Amino acid sequence: MNAVRGRHILMQRTARAAPLPRRAAFVLTAALVTALAACSGGGSVNIANSQRGDPATVDFPIFYVKRTVPKNAAGVVQQDDLRVLRDAVPSADLFMRATASPSATETNITARLTAGASWDVKDVDTSADGTRVVFAMRGPLAMNQDPKQPPSWRIYEYVIATNTLRPLIDPATDPDPLTVNDVSPHYLPDGRILFSTTRQSQSRGILTDEGKPQFEAQDEDRNESAFVLEVYNPIGLNADGTRMHQISFNQSHDRDATVLANGRVLWSRWDHAPGKDAMHLYSANPDGTDLELYYGANSHMTGTNNTVVEFVQPRQMQDGRTLALIRQYTGVDFGGNLVIIDGAHYAENTQPLAANSSLTGPAQTPATTNPVQTIPGPSPGGRFNSGYPLQDGTSRILVSWSQCRLIDNTQTPPAIVPCTSNALAQPNVQAAPPLYSVWMFDPVQNTLMPLMPPVEGIMVTDVAVAQPHPLPAVILDKVRGVDLDPRLYDANVGVIDIRSVYDIDGVDTANPNIATVADPVKTPPSTWPAGRPRFVRLEKAVSIPDMSVVNLSAAAFGASDYMLEILGYAPIEPDGSVRIEVPANVAFRVSVLDANARRIAPVQGVWLQVKPGEVVSCNGCHQPAAAQNVPACTTPGQVCPTAHSHGRGGLFASAWAGAAAAGVAFPHTCASVSALCPMSFIPQAGETMAQARMRVSCANDNPPCKQMVPGWGPPLNQSGGMNVLYTDVWTDPALATPGARISYSYDDLTTAKPTTGVCVDQWAANCRIIINYPEHIQPIWDAQRTGLLNGAQASVTCSQAGCHNPTNAAGAAQTPAGNLDLTNSASNDVTQEFTSYRQLLFPHNTVIMGAPGPSVGPYLNAGSANGGLSAQFLNRFATGSGSTHAGWLSPAELRLLSEWVDIGAQYFNNPFDPAVPVN
Repeated sequence: MNAVRGRHILMQRTARAAPLPRRAAFVLTAALVTALAACSGGGSVNIANSQRGDPATVDFPIFYVKRTVPKNAAGVVQQDDLRVLRDAVPSADLFMRATASPSATETNITARLTAGASWDVKDVDTSADGTRVVFAMRGPLAMNQDPKQPPSWRIYEYVIATNTLRPLIDPATDPDPLTVNDVSPHYLPDGRILFSTTRQSQSRGILTDEGKPQFEAQDEDRNESAFVLEVYNPIGLNADGTRMHQISFNQSHDRDATVLANGRVLWSRWDHAPGKDAMHLYSANPDGTDLELYYGANSHMTGTNNTVVEFVQPRQMQDGRTLALIRQYTGVDFGGNLVIIDGAHYAENTQPLAANSSLTGPAQTPATTNPVQTIPGPSPGGRFNSGYPLQDGTSRILVSWSQCRLIDNTQTPPAIVPCTSNALAQPNVQAAPPLYSVWMFDPVQNTLMPLMPPVEGIMVTDVAVAQPHPLPAVILDKVRGVDLDPRLYDANVGVIDIRSVYDIDGVDTANPNIATVADPVKTPPSTWPAGRPRFVRLEKAVSIPDMSVVNLSAAAFGASDYMLEILGYAPIEPDGSVRIEVPANVAFRVSVLDANARRIAPVQGVWLQVKPGEVVSCNGCHQPAAAQNVPACTTPGQVCPTAHSHGRGGLFASAWAGAAAAGVAFPHTCASVSALCPMSFIPQAGETMAQARMRVSCANDNPPCKQMVPGWGPPLNQSGGMNVLYTDVWTDPALATPGARISYSYDDLTTAKPTTGVCVDQWAANCRIIINYPEHIQPIWDAQRTGLLNGAQASVTCSQAGCHNPTNAAGAAQTPAGNLDLTNSASNDVTQEFTSYRQLLFPHNTVIMGAPGPSVGPYLNAGSANGGLSAQFLNRFATGSGSTHAGWLSPAELRLLSEWVDIGAQYFNNPFDPAVPVN
């Protein structure tokens, strides 16, 4: 079914037996409806008798997809993969029953399109009034269909009363090419449609602003185009004047969106930023503002025997809790277990919101007590493929469920047998192909009632009920000039507001506290340690095209498997606060830096976003899970403690109260403008220093708010830019000595600047710092410079013969100085990369008199300029270090080296550079 998952992840395929004789399949199917109560190895699956009264009946239409079980030519079931949304699994149709009753007549809704052809159907949902159905369809599909080629996934709508079926977006007026894919639709309460798509409408516009061609950005596995969330208005225009607009800017898939009763959107996000790989639940307003983690980032070890699971298919239940499917990415026969999550009170399984701090969890409970396995292999309690909560006060859930079955290879021919305890205890047990069908599940009684007999070789999935229920609240899109600052909106920027970087998960980590370190008399700027937080850096994900656009070689990425750009820098105020403009509609992250402009804390490693004109506020920073010392969870069935999460409102109270009173200057700061104090920022009660400074700047400066622009730093740079600048605008010179100015300016480089000349000194939303090793770092080693060498004045280059070069001044072979060859020769390891790059970042053998010597290196830690090796290397060049290399590199060069190492030390950070290595 799936293509190979690129060069990074190969799709796992679980072996399954060849198809069984039809006689054996029929015997099993007939027995399942009446006798499966004995099939569980760990407890009854409680299969109820559907002929007793009709407790399964729901007097509203139900919908579901029927498909053939996908198998390869050898009869092996081809597993699905949650990370692959584009591939099709033909052949399938959408069916309807007028009621959820075993006796109801079944109608094929899509046969009018699919008859005689191969199609796929998935992601079924219904409108709140119960009159319409939306779903994704792809077809007609050719044999061995190329998943990249048309026809693509499109959204279709079925109107029940008129029995009409149509594509939701008219192909005749669709502005996007036939290769874009639309899946996972859901009705918003105002009639618009929210869906997952590869259209990437606003993201492609950003590519144009960056001077790149438009393309569908690939997910971070580089396996298929990333699916993001967009909103389509079928009857008019959205608030921003578009018919269709993008609301999420994740670099991997956002899928399975739904709407909560409060009007907010909830979905499953594949969080695959560097160092992460998991699917958990996110939430936002329907226009994409106020995006935040909702649940599960640190609750993934909650599967069978505390194994990893992902959270998908969220739907709110009538009591306000969230139903979700938990399962592994692949290898689990298309299903997993249903859990019910108390997301109103918890962000993680054992982490409540601050208002519910007395709660201990667990936040999620299995919907059934039956032993449903979330790991590959037989599951005694069967597996769920999908669930749709009813809204009738019964807590019942319409589910697609498959019984547990085994293949008994001791019989001739092999037979399918129930999962009895004895059968499961046999060696080398082999699960039979799944047999998903529609059931009514009652989690209160823990009963499953069949609504149709399962059919061998057929899977019934993607269940939904067209049951009227109250409309969720309508959250209107924010409007320019009403809800959104028109200046910010027109500049295509938003704002991030951090109360204090010293606030770590609600704890004041400043020494001794924030109020003291913010006071220039109690903590004089001259005594600030080099490791004190001084700057933030905004780092942006680089979208990677499909190989049909640019077939990038692995050498293009080098030491990291991703590319990053830098959006700009801003100073951190003495109280740790930051308020800074950020380009809208891009995925970015924030790093906290020291006085050397090097990262001093783990990167805040999830993709953030702001919409034009939006202000995103947070209390502070977050301690990564690895540093939280959460005890290991090794006992099966144990309620595992989880690392605490950040990034959702209400998790922690702010550790910094801000200004004590309105109209009174922060202690020992400039109370008024004077010859000694050219600036004065008088706060309102509760404001941080950054908030006070930017409010005053927006009211008094020309242009307004100029002090909120990245890179702004008086007196040299009034417009902002890509430089790293700090000027003490707070300390009253009559009371304390102001802090020293810091300036790391690209204007001081003698080599190529990694940004445009305009952006160096004047920041705009489309400004980017793009560092490519051959273009920006290698020239540092090749540049001629003058300084002391062995006590004498000399004019040399680092890579010249006789220095970090495999030949001496006479042209004879030598061991390079420090066993480090900094030449731009082709590496013996990777010929598309320079020798200098490989030796700086990877171990290599020394060469002594032409013979291999011991292994040395690397000299830099990719991803950390303050890492042990990186710090040791970079500090050799610091003036006053006492090293033989002291002063050889300028502050601007050290800044460039530091930021390049911090973001991953990639070989290239531009997939469209003319020199980028390609296959």
